[in-house]
Amino acid sequence: METSEVNKKSFENEIQAPTEARHQNIVKLHGFCTSGDYMYLVYEYLERGSLGKTLYSEEGKKKLDWGMRVKVVRGVAHALAYLHHDCNPAIVHWDITVNNILLESEFEPQLSDFGTAKLLGSASTNWTSVAGSYGYMAPELAYTMRVTEKCDVYSFGVVTLEVMMGKHPGDLLTSLPAISASKKDDLLLQDILDQRLDPPTGELAEEIVFVVKIMLACTRANPESRLSMRSVAQEISAHTQACLSELFRQITVSKLTDYKK
Repeated sequence: METSEVNKKSFENEIQAPTEARHQNIVKLHGFCTSGDYMYLVYEYLERGSLGKTLYSEEGKKKLDWGMRVKVVRGVAHALAYLHHDCNPAIVHWDITVNNILLESEFEPQLSDFGTAKLLGSASTNWTSVAGSYGYMAPELAYTMRVTEKCDVYSFGVVTLEVMMGKHPGDLLTSLPAISASKKDDLLLQDILDQRLDPPTGELAEEIVFVVKIMLACTRANPESRLSMRSVAQEISAHTQACLSELFRQITVSKLTDYKK
């Protein structure tokens, strides 16, 4: 990483956030140094690389089955819940994508890349420039640069939908307002899930329905109506709500847009 004022700030964030946040699903920083105009970070080696790499490779079809995908989502949810609710001050990652989540050999996820992370309550809480990655940023950032935990909630919802669909959910998110308002929607859940895998069955099908339902709530346009990451992590882990009141193949997306805790 070459030295510049922006890179210096990113470098400081990369050091500070992982150092202060210690969680099994947050990548471990082993060391750092500077040499002339360059800065170096040393992280633990995670052999599977990024979630994005695995998801879009042939391995994604062979090994990243529905159960593994739920495991990945659950791990990232707990990491974000820890950053938002157990760190003081709270830490907002602000750049959650499939490429910033790394996988261990057994597909345990590790949240990484804290270059744009924000400590809430610090003097520079309101940013004046855009950060994050296109396609994952919360819509409110188009008109306000105030960073809140709900920005991460939205990005997490996008990432989880991408994991379940096997592709970025941009088109689905664009059509959600119309889907929510329509009572005649015929977009089936099974048709938007990753077509490289056989449809989930049994308890796993119920779990996938539940996860998608929560993620649609995470990606609501109004940040105040999104869930907190603590609630998301608890709900995914406990899975207390029954979702399959009908056959899996009959469930439409519109029926999953009214999540209420």
